[in-house]
Amino acid sequence: MTHYPFTAVVGADDLSLALILTTVSPAIGGVLVRGEKGTAKSTIVRGLVDLLPPHDVLEGCRFACDPVRPDPTCPDGPHTAATATTSRPARLVELPVGATEDRVIGSLDLGKALGSGEAAFQPGLLADAHRGILYVDEVNLLHDHLVDLLLDAAAMGRNTVERDGVSVSHAARLVLVGTMNPEEGELRPQLLDRFGLTVEVAASRDPLLRAEVVRRRLAFDADPVGFAAGYAAAQRDLADHVTAARIAVDRVELSDRSLATIARVCAGFEVDGMRADIVTARAAIAHAAWHGRVSVTREDIRAAAIFALPHRRRRNPFDAPGLDEDLLDRLLGDEPNDPGPDDDHDPDSRPDDADDTAPASDSDPVTNPGVPPKTTQDQQQDAGSREPEPSRAADDTPQTPESRDDSANPTPDRETPAVVPAGVAAAGTPFRARAFTLTGVGTGESGRRSRALTATGHTIGSTTSRSGRLHLPATITEAARHRGTRGTAYGRLVLLPGDLRTAVTQGQESNLVLLAVDASGSMGARRRMEEVKTAVLSLLLDAYQRRDRVGLVTFRGHGAEVALHPTSSVDAAARSLTNLAHGGRTPLAEGLLMATKVLAREKLRDPKRRPLLVVVTDGRATAGPDALERSWTIADAWGRTGHQSVVIDCETGRFRLGLAADLATRMGATHVPLGEVAAGAIVESVTSARDEWRAGRGGRAA
Repeated sequence: MTHYPFTAVVGADDLSLALILTTVSPAIGGVLVRGEKGTAKSTIVRGLVDLLPPHDVLEGCRFACDPVRPDPTCPDGPHTAATATTSRPARLVELPVGATEDRVIGSLDLGKALGSGEAAFQPGLLADAHRGILYVDEVNLLHDHLVDLLLDAAAMGRNTVERDGVSVSHAARLVLVGTMNPEEGELRPQLLDRFGLTVEVAASRDPLLRAEVVRRRLAFDADPVGFAAGYAAAQRDLADHVTAARIAVDRVELSDRSLATIARVCAGFEVDGMRADIVTARAAIAHAAWHGRVSVTREDIRAAAIFALPHRRRRNPFDAPGLDEDLLDRLLGDEPNDPGPDDDHDPDSRPDDADDTAPASDSDPVTNPGVPPKTTQDQQQDAGSREPEPSRAADDTPQTPESRDDSANPTPDRETPAVVPAGVAAAGTPFRARAFTLTGVGTGESGRRSRALTATGHTIGSTTSRSGRLHLPATITEAARHRGTRGTAYGRLVLLPGDLRTAVTQGQESNLVLLAVDASGSMGARRRMEEVKTAVLSLLLDAYQRRDRVGLVTFRGHGAEVALHPTSSVDAAARSLTNLAHGGRTPLAEGLLMATKVLAREKLRDPKRRPLLVVVTDGRATAGPDALERSWTIADAWGRTGHQSVVIDCETGRFRLGLAADLATRMGATHVPLGEVAAGAIVESVTSARDEWRAGRGGRAA
């Protein structure tokens, strides 16, 4: 198979450098590539394998042992000096999103176990990727426990399997590369920290560069072999450069002064733990080796920090990873208190504009002349500059007590006041929200919300299904039941295919949380919309922690719209919520109908994922004829959909109509006042009521 040449990729300088650094020094711990779809993430990773030199392996060893230093614990060993050797190219092993734990780490060879009774080990993808590249596309869609296994193997350089009567440990030194689209959902911070480096990629906005990308891609598709031949010389030069850097990396000196600078930078960005310091040091050494230097310079530390720190700095859950490069330069510019005796000849003392500390030059094989790399900070500034235009609606009402739509059932011919811009309220600091879970037991993907039969969890039984993890005790028990009827010799137990049992495990699943938010004019009363947005943002944070998919439906004026189609990216939902305007009448019936349509579409796409509808409203319906009666009709029929729901009551004030509570009763939904969305709010309200009751009782007694 002909890969798109690594050197033919344009506009991805940062990504090219990060991949090369982890290739030069696999101990860095791999690269996580974050970016929107269509940014050549997979293309450049697949081209990386052509830069790795071939390596010698022992013939007959399924674990690709190095003849010079064979693994003493290799399951195919012990290896002797007389074992023949052969050479093979470096491998690129791709991990499919639907891979199971057995396929990743290896498992018991059932064929040999049932045929000859031998407890043999069947190698997994980690063994295949040893001394090569393990590529995980859409790593954020993998189950968390699989990501943990991959990162542990990449960090330790070994894979250890202790299960199903198998105890195996083998070398797994590999370059781990994961790609992801943040719109599909984020990795948990604990998993982000385990990746050595991270790179943000985005499509260039330069028309000339975009045209060149298309031109090269079309040429490759028309003649892959001929196109690759045109870059053969550049590929060889770059591969030779990588090989030389891999040899030189062990000879690069990291002075005490440079180490102090790394520690100061990591402390300045308030990263947790010491992994950031270690990865930055390793990446700086690899960067120095790549540029042919014998000691680490300040420029090497800067380049390493840009890749090693963005995903480790302390940030809010909905903040995109990034790095303040001005702060980085200030931290690098500070002189240490005690530079040490090697200050006179330390390379860090050279001016910042020295030629040999430049990040790239025209002769650098991974730099595209004339195309300056775009930093993460630049990308964030570009994204932040595209502010949404303020919306206007013909039915917006001024946010004043006299004109606000607060009546429960106005007459249909009521005049709408003059057009004014809709208000946009800012959300406050999110809090820990109550856990809303679904009743019953589902069968959806593993998560952290509702009970479900999942691939991971505690074993609650066994089944005859051939899919899933082997339940060895149940299999042996089934075979033992027929022991007296199978003519066994010497009392041995005979296993037949019909005896196989797989484990039934119960854990927790992720759900679809669809938020239907009332954004009418009545929601702007007494800063109510600010409280609503804060509560919804807190629910999004809870969904992020529970690995749910989220969607957002809003209704105001005379209709409803899908502000965000269901996605795993709660960041996108938070952005949609931030820009949500309020004003106008309340089309509650239209909002419920739109939510029904969204849930019906999602049921077709993912039948196993159970939804939870969260309606955030004060229960008023004021848009269109018979608005309140139409909403009640839809609510009365909600039970036939089979979907569970929660109504968050946003009504405030001394005199309340109780419309939201009535809506919840009709829908068969859980009714939760807005003030009780926070976890612990019920306890606090009960405690407060108890104290008031005791105080009142004491007063009467007096």
